[in-house]
Amino acid sequence: MSASAEATRLLPRPMLATLTVLLCAMVLIPVSYIVLASLNSDVGVASGEFWPSSWSLESYTKIWTTADLSTGIVNSLIVCSCTAVASALLGTTTAYVLVRYSFLGRLTILRGLVGLQSIPGTLMLLPVFVLFSSAGNYLGLTVIGTRWGLFVAYLTFALPFSTWVMVTYLRGLPRELEEAARTDGASTVVILWRIIFPLSLPAIVVAGIFAFLLGWNDVLFASVLTRPETHTAAVALSIFGSAQEGGALPVYSQMMAAALICALPVVLLYLAFQRYLVGGLTAGSVK
Repeated sequence: MSASAEATRLLPRPMLATLTVLLCAMVLIPVSYIVLASLNSDVGVASGEFWPSSWSLESYTKIWTTADLSTGIVNSLIVCSCTAVASALLGTTTAYVLVRYSFLGRLTILRGLVGLQSIPGTLMLLPVFVLFSSAGNYLGLTVIGTRWGLFVAYLTFALPFSTWVMVTYLRGLPRELEEAARTDGASTVVILWRIIFPLSLPAIVVAGIFAFLLGWNDVLFASVLTRPETHTAAVALSIFGSAQEGGALPVYSQMMAAALICALPVVLLYLAFQRYLVGGLTAGSVK
């Protein structure tokens, strides 16, 4: 039975059409307002215009001077890309060991990976800050205010999720391929590089994208663990929005334009890896 036939069987066609329209409207109406507001003037948005009375791209040129977006976007791309790649690679190798080998404490580690997902990140902010400050005092390392310190913080939260995603996926891969490779004399490293990584590409993409989003959307840790020259895009956008509160004329159009520019890398990322995302999110549940 096809997906459309299954959906029609579960819901009457009129109800299915109504629900689809409502869900699309919930997404498209706010996005449309943001796009139209970014093409309007600050005065027009402040006066409550939904459809711009005058169209202009001026806001997209002003925000590079009024908000420090260029530095924030570069910092976010560097930190989040490194977090995504590291968590995906480390998560895959860790998951391979947990799935293919039996050793003392294996079940404890697996249960710990699930338990770590229930800990709110806000509870870890103070311990992480104290730990990084102590590292600076005792080891002579500058952690607070650096990109690599923020990278370590994001990797701490992204790695357990990436590992669990890969554990779920690798459980469905047949062992016969690895046994055949070992018979031909392949080492564990060769098996990982030539067999596990190519076959696990959909799940690796899912783990990497979720790790990327974890860092890209974060404001709390980035606000505490960075300084002005290492601020991320989310922090720059937050500071820019807060600076306009109480002003004579809030620059709403520029704020909408800045929000769209900050969202653009994530949209492009989803479009580029869409087919891998669909396969990676569903493969572990059907194998």
